[in-house]
Amino acid sequence: MKRFWKEVAVDAERGIRLDDRPLRTPGRVPLVLPTEALAEAVAEEWRSVEEGAEIDPRAMPLTGLGNASIDRVGPDPILFAQGLAHYGESDLLCYRADSPEDLVARQAAAWDPLLDWARARYDVHIEVATGILHRAPPPLTLTRLADAIAARDAFTLAALSPVVTIGGSLIAALALSERAASAEQVWDAVTLDEEYQAERWGRDPLAAAGIAARRRDFGGGVRMLELLAG
Repeated sequence: MKRFWKEVAVDAERGIRLDDRPLRTPGRVPLVLPTEALAEAVAEEWRSVEEGAEIDPRAMPLTGLGNASIDRVGPDPILFAQGLAHYGESDLLCYRADSPEDLVARQAAAWDPLLDWARARYDVHIEVATGILHRAPPPLTLTRLADAIAARDAFTLAALSPVVTIGGSLIAALALSERAASAEQVWDAVTLDEEYQAERWGRDPLAAAGIAARRRDFGGGVRMLELLAG
């Protein structure tokens, strides 16, 4: 679809209007946002489409996450949250290398503070393991982490989804959402292993392109969290 509209505006209900027509989600529901800041940012994505140009969804991450909030998450937020909660069963931060020593040290430096925060914040027991053999956390730990993610509203869940799924860490995403860790700290933590391998063996162009795409999607989730907060 090419740009067909002249003006983009945010209405009194924080809906987006294209030439006075309401912008709708793929499910044909009006795209109404929960904060003025998010509504204005989504409107700006539509304003940025050049006249006569085709719409590129990759250049409109906030619109995509807004659509997902309403169409995918909104009908059953609890079910959606359960999908994210599963990442707590094998959280990236709990599985450590046993060698080389510099990687072990880097993982501890980046990951231990996030685990310490989760232990204190949710009063849970979290162990770390070496290797790839799965070690299930205690049921109470899983329940409290699941409750923490389930407490989020549909828009926050949609914003957290790329952070959790790209990073492979529910704990890091919760720390980000509660401002216990910065976006850069979380990104560096969840890509630590890849960065270490790239430093050691060189950067593969295809892998680099994949990381860039993931960084873009991760950044969209982070940006939406920021706009929801203010």
